[in-house]
Amino acid sequence: MSSSTSKRSGARQRLIETAERLFYAEGIRAVGIDRIIAEAEVAKMTLYNHFASKDELILAVLQYREEKFDEMFAESMDRHRSAGMSKIEAFFAALKEWFDSPNFRGCAFINASVELADADHPASRFSTEHKHRLHESLREYIVEASGKAAGKVAPAVSILVEGAIVTALMEQDSSAADVAGEAALALVKQASRKRT
Repeated sequence: MSSSTSKRSGARQRLIETAERLFYAEGIRAVGIDRIIAEAEVAKMTLYNHFASKDELILAVLQYREEKFDEMFAESMDRHRSAGMSKIEAFFAALKEWFDSPNFRGCAFINASVELADADHPASRFSTEHKHRLHESLREYIVEASGKAAGKVAPAVSILVEGAIVTALMEQDSSAADVAGEAALALVKQASRKRT
């Protein structure tokens, strides 16, 4: 890779990482392009060489956030799985760990959807797709742990997870993960007793 290509991709990544940090901490609407440029230490033209608009940058930030979050969450689940938990138990343990992390400010995808207030915005659509992927993973964990019949409660478990995220943020209390996890496990247990 040439040094000019490397510089360009390095600047793009710096813009994304800076915007991700600022958007998550302060909100998408509260953070302007000039602030991102200043903190990323790039020229305004550099930003527009990579992103045609702030909307394009928002989408790139959420794509980056998903990748980063998925990696962090998988590592956390693996640690809990190695301690003997099922995947669904490990999921809720990882959720609580995330709630306890420094600077936790809820779900970046929920936050973006609320702030953008436009279901057709590319970043809103990506946020919805992210949630579908998360909920499908949850369904797979449930089926793997307790069988196909238990998979029918996956939508309810997903709602418990989303409610726990919002509650943990608003009440600044990670025990929302415990409450949601206990309710989810009870639902799964009950559903696994029923035949398809």
